This record gives sequence, structure tokens and C-alpha cells, in this order.
Amino acid sequence: MSWDTDEMGALMGDAAKLSGTQMAGETSDQELVERIIEGERDLYRVLVDRYQGRVFRVAFGLMRNQEDAREVTQEAFIKAYRSLPSFRRDSSFYTWIYRITINLGIDQKRKAYRSRETPLDEGRLHLSDAHQTGPRPLPGPGQSLRRRELAGRIGEAIAELPEDQRQVVLLREVQGLSYKEIAETVGVAEGTVMSRLFYARKKLQVLLEDLR
Repeated sequence: MSWDTDEMGALMGDAAKLSGTQMAGETSDQELVERIIEGERDLYRVLVDRYQGRVFRVAFGLMRNQEDAREVTQEAFIKAYRSLPSFRRDSSFYTWIYRITINLGIDQKRKAYRSRETPLDEGRLHLSDAHQTGPRPLPGPGQSLRRRELAGRIGEAIAELPEDQRQVVLLREVQGLSYKEIAETVGVAEGTVMSRLFYARKKLQVLLEDLR
């Protein structure tokens, strides 16, 4: 299967053009994948619409930059489509594409660091942005400043974590995934996930000691 750039752009666009039944969430991911492989490739827009928000938040948590996160998100959906024949039907599509997203994000960051194109302190993670899912009441000036300061400090601390610990922290605290889902996403045992989270939280406690 392959799409040209224009086709992919269209399928990454407005999923609302599909029928109400398709958009009602009644079709499982596994069934959608089967039908896409069999030739109904327009249905891929349903999967894009279903998961693009979550995938973007994962990408943003890794890249700490909206433009890079959008690029990683689009690349992840393109790569997922091209790899659909290898998708394991007994696994979850969203944990599969999250794993693709993480791998793409890490690869892009490594390339950027090697080429010295991205300063280490650029675009730090703001947890308040990563958690944002809808409109919120506007805080007062003092409260807003405090939130920005806290978000910046937390982002700096998370950025100092080893890559494997940062992944599980983002998936657990930002995405709210269960231990099992995180294990499937990063390809390790649940015990390993719990261990990484334990050591990550201990390290964050030390790094953020002055905020207590």
C-alpha cells in the first residue's frame, strides 16, 4: 500500500466526511484495519480522527516543540498506514501507534542533537499544555505566573531524566495509560515499567526538592 502526499494530506484531514455509522465509534480498530488492508483505505481517516489528539500529546511531550510534534504526529500516521499489514490483530492500535510515535520522536531528537540544530534548553515541556484538553477558567496574574514557573521547573526536571524513564513518566502522567498499556507501548514487562517509574519519581523528588 502507498499514498502520494496529496492523498495522505486528505486522509489526515476532515474525518467527518465519513458516514455517521463509521464515525459513531461502533467499528473496532481491528475491524477498521482489516477493511483498510482489503482496500477501503478512506477508513484510515477514522483512525486518524480517533487518535491524532492523543498521539500529538505524546509527540509534544517528547519533542517539547509544537512544530516538531506536528511533524512527528503526521509521520507516525503515515508510517502506521504503510505498516498496517504487519499490525498484530491481537494488540491495540493506539498502543502500536504510540510506540511508533515514540521511536520517531527519539530518532528525530538524536539527529537534531548530532547536527547541533536544537539547543538542549529549547522548547521545554510545559505539563499544563500537555494536559490541556479543553477551555479552562483564566487564572489571575499571580496564579498564572506561578503555574508557568512550576510547569517550567517540572519540565526541566523531566528533561533531565534518562530517555527510558522520561517515556514512562510521560505516558503515565500525561497520557494516563495503565502499566499494562505502557508496557505494550514501549515493549517491556510491566515490572520494568513500574521500576522505571519508581526511579524516575525518586529522581524528580530530588530535582524538585525546593518546591516542597
